[in-house]
Amino acid sequence: MMIDRKTISIMKACELVGVSRRTIYNWIASGKVEYVRTAGGSVRIFVDTLWREPGRAGEMTTKEAS
Repeated sequence: MMIDRKTISIMKACELVGVSRRTIYNWIASGKVEYVRTAGGSVRIFVDTLWREPGRAGEMTTKEAS
């Protein structure tokens, strides 16, 4: 079964969580958020990884699971 995950731009991610572009890039480099590169080379952030708690990379909360 294929699950569609929503992605957003770096700038939209900055607006959503209230941090700078540099912070988002630092999170990408450290593995705190997951991303994908488009065919054109843009970086898109998976929204569900912006809100997870540190240290819970593989776990989903009850709210996330529903």
